[in-house]
Amino acid sequence: MATTDRELVIARGVLDLAHRRTGFDPLELLHDLTAEAVALLPVRSAGITVLEPDGTGVVYVTASDELCLALEEDQIELNEGPCLDSARSRRPLPVLSLSGPPGSIRWPRFAPRARRAGITAVAAVNLHLPQLSLGALNLLMAGPPHPGTHDLRLAQTLADAAGAALAFRQQLADKDQVLDQLQTALDSRLVIEQAKGVLSARLGVDMDEAFQRLRAHARSRQQKLTELSARITRGDVPADLLAPAR
Repeated sequence: MATTDRELVIARGVLDLAHRRTGFDPLELLHDLTAEAVALLPVRSAGITVLEPDGTGVVYVTASDELCLALEEDQIELNEGPCLDSARSRRPLPVLSLSGPPGSIRWPRFAPRARRAGITAVAAVNLHLPQLSLGALNLLMAGPPHPGTHDLRLAQTLADAAGAALAFRQQLADKDQVLDQLQTALDSRLVIEQAKGVLSARLGVDMDEAFQRLRAHARSRQQKLTELSARITRGDVPADLLAPAR
């Protein structure tokens, strides 16, 4: 059976998520997970929500773009939505339409906001470690085609690959260590948002473009995303990052 180009891209994506250099930044891994999901699946956006370290609530960690980030924040504000349901239940969510039942009934306040943003359907898969559920990888669709059974299995494989990298980093996934790392990721998220704003203003680009440049710069130089972001928020913006995109 011949291997297709798409299969090679999928294999590289899974390998990139599962195998990381020593001391990698967990938040950067989760950013890469959302990017791979958008690149490999028929979805508009992808985001990650996790259970808070004390287990009392759900918070968003990252999103593939500003639209997804805004909708994740909406769900937390409204205390309803697919991201929250999937993380709290620790169960995958099949593709559900927001244009009518069951989505419009299940989330009566969130569904209209999502539709106004152009999102017509949602789904989610688990993000977990052995014997520890972290949250969910959430998938947002803007129209057909929607992910099929094999697409959702691929989404779960991507999430499992990221979970494997986190488990390896924590040496058999010690629960307290993992939760400490996630809390650090939540704190780092704010620094990254500030850096995005600085780059957006300095470069005259939107927040999505600013984030893509930020990630590309960090990866090309094998820097931690949070460390580069902190440097930028202090006013120390690398000159080559301000150069016009080629």
